[in-house]
Amino acid sequence: MKVLVTGGTGFIGQWTVKELRSRNLEPVILDRHHLPRGDRNIERFMGSITDKAAVDHAVSAVNGVIHLAAQLGTQETVDYPDIAFETNVMGSLNVFEAVRRYKVPAVYITVGNHWMNNPYSISKNTAERLALMFNHEHNTRITVVRGYNAYGPGQKIGPVRKIIPNFIIPALRDEAITVYGDGSQIMDMIYVGDLAEILVDALVVPQEGVIEAGTGRPTTVLQIAQMVIEKVGTGRVETVAMRPGEPEHAIVLADPPHPKAQTTLEEGLDRTIPYYDEVLKATSDL
Repeated sequence: MKVLVTGGTGFIGQWTVKELRSRNLEPVILDRHHLPRGDRNIERFMGSITDKAAVDHAVSAVNGVIHLAAQLGTQETVDYPDIAFETNVMGSLNVFEAVRRYKVPAVYITVGNHWMNNPYSISKNTAERLALMFNHEHNTRITVVRGYNAYGPGQKIGPVRKIIPNFIIPALRDEAITVYGDGSQIMDMIYVGDLAEILVDALVVPQEGVIEAGTGRPTTVLQIAQMVIEKVGTGRVETVAMRPGEPEHAIVLADPPHPKAQTTLEEGLDRTIPYYDEVLKATSDL
């Protein structure tokens, strides 16, 4: 079985490719970016999901699709909403039209903070609703997975600021960890290996409705920062004003939690901190 992974060179994409291989499924990648070193033997299509012909060509060659490609960023998309909508809505529409045409099952990853008023959340939620509409009106099988705050080895520190690398790296450098607002925002942190397993399950086993891919365990941003500092042994917290696109005191929590989101934050950090420690030792670019 060949499975197309859009955005397969990204953080979640690489873990999803690894999960597919572990199940003897053949990953095929559609992405604008080149593959990391060591993965040159994977079949790939160079291209963007905004290119309708490229998407059609790629989907025609596979038996299923896991659609991860997106324009990321909450604060980062506030001033450029057109880019988020072109990629996350129109690009996803290209994927949905292709899976309808070739009658292949698909999985679409959306966000847990679908209710937030920033271009990223709005555009991802719009595509989620499109997927559900396609299922109802066109008899497609697009499973929607709301992925919560994924973290783990391989996640980049930028240009989109994700919480875990932007907490761990300053702590390792004994620098200030930047916390937006008072740190009371509640986040649902899911280890990326668990999320990849959930995504592949959603393709292989037909499921109805929207899957909440999160742990359901509430943790405040300040608690996460303090946990990182405790595990690393250095670092300190510095609070600043909330960034655009994110409300104060937000609660982003899976309801209900997913039974396969088993890795605790403590366990996940123990697997993740050594990765960034090695990266820091190997490069000065971070």
